[in-house]
Amino acid sequence: MVSIQSYRRLHLLALSQPESQLAVLAFRHALFRATPPLPPSIPVFAAVLSRLAGAPPDLLPPVLSALRAARLPAFSDRAFLPLLRALPPLPSLRLFLSLPSFNSHPSVRSFNALLHSLVAARRLRLAAALFRAAPTKLYITPDLVSCNILLKGLVGVRDLDAALKVLDEMPGWGIVPDVVTYTPVLSAYCAKADLKGAQKLFDDIIAGGRVPDVTMYTVLIDGYCRTGKIQDAARIMDEMEVAGVQPNEVTYSVVIEACCKEGKSAEACNLMGEMLGAGYTPDTPLAAKVVDVLCQDGKADEAHRMWKWMVKKNVPPDNTITNTLIYWLCKSGMVQEARKLFDELEKGYKPSLLTYNSLISGLCENGELQEAGQVWDDMVERGYEPNATTYEAFIKGFCKIGKPNEGATVFTEMVTKGCTPSKVLYQVLVDSLSEPIHDDIVDKIVETAALSGGDFLDGDSWEIFIRRVLDTKSDTWNKHLNSVLDT
Repeated sequence: MVSIQSYRRLHLLALSQPESQLAVLAFRHALFRATPPLPPSIPVFAAVLSRLAGAPPDLLPPVLSALRAARLPAFSDRAFLPLLRALPPLPSLRLFLSLPSFNSHPSVRSFNALLHSLVAARRLRLAAALFRAAPTKLYITPDLVSCNILLKGLVGVRDLDAALKVLDEMPGWGIVPDVVTYTPVLSAYCAKADLKGAQKLFDDIIAGGRVPDVTMYTVLIDGYCRTGKIQDAARIMDEMEVAGVQPNEVTYSVVIEACCKEGKSAEACNLMGEMLGAGYTPDTPLAAKVVDVLCQDGKADEAHRMWKWMVKKNVPPDNTITNTLIYWLCKSGMVQEARKLFDELEKGYKPSLLTYNSLISGLCENGELQEAGQVWDDMVERGYEPNATTYEAFIKGFCKIGKPNEGATVFTEMVTKGCTPSKVLYQVLVDSLSEPIHDDIVDKIVETAALSGGDFLDGDSWEIFIRRVLDTKSDTWNKHLNSVLDT
């Protein structure tokens, strides 16, 4: 006689195998090769079937054959649910229709698992046909879960009209829609940017005595945000609060991102404060957007404070955000804060070339050329070679403080080192070298760039010099270009 412990051991053995193939081998060995062989049981079959979801298709037929041959007492279709969900549509349908051969009768549970398989594979016509035929052909009455699965599938293929038809017919089937039922339909309205339809559906849900959950509120808020209607999104958030529904991480994120996109730095900052205060941690991309919009709005100091708060709330340190802050703090005249942030970064990480360039660019923007030169020296000592961004920062900085001669000297070194100037840099140089006393420098810049190859003076760059001649009608500039072209 085989003990209960033997069944339990086989059951645990089947469940514990890391690979479905090993589970099947253990199962077949116990049934056919063990001494004495272990008689089949429902728990053991259920354990093996659960491991076959997602397994290679050739493993399934032997197990099903053994199960069919075992002629077990009638048992629940629950054992087949994972398999019905995981199989492709047609194998799932065949298994569902063959359940009686295993002495297991289909129920709405297994029907819903089959629907899940069909919807996941986007076999919506077949799913809808089975749904409507279920009461008369399969003797199964679809329930609320069945409707929710079908609605989600119809919305997934953007068939809003079919979804609305199912929604309208549900009361006639004796099924009362719940919040989960309405949510995908609301999403479909928002995906079509039909916010009027979405709002009407939302209002009808509330008028019907149902209370939208945070997911449904967030879907509508996101719909308004995607169409740039931030005020309407804020209105829905206020209604949420009145209804006693608390925003979650996703709710805050979609509104904050929309505020950043619209350049509403104050609103983004306030909402980020609420989000952090509610115990939610924004991801790094969202944190970067808030820092960016504050900096772009001239609020580098506020961005710095917000970033420090976010780090305290477990947002991972991020070099890109740090680089942005360093640049804007310098540009805003807060050089000491930028250096302090740079030094803090240096304690935990080796500053990258991008970080050095951010500090140098910010210092040069603020006219701190001497300080920028010290950072340059430190960067070179660390083994970094200045790149085009580094050179351009110094050239623009010198031109900005009225020292284009020094800028031209840096330009010569830049080209000599093989760094390609940008069109913007040529424009800065041309604008700074407009006086007759700069003629020799202009000659040198154009000649150096032209003789260094096409990469350094392309068509767009030539256009800047030619436009200068046309705009000023200057014989001097005309002479510069002719002399270079003659060479």
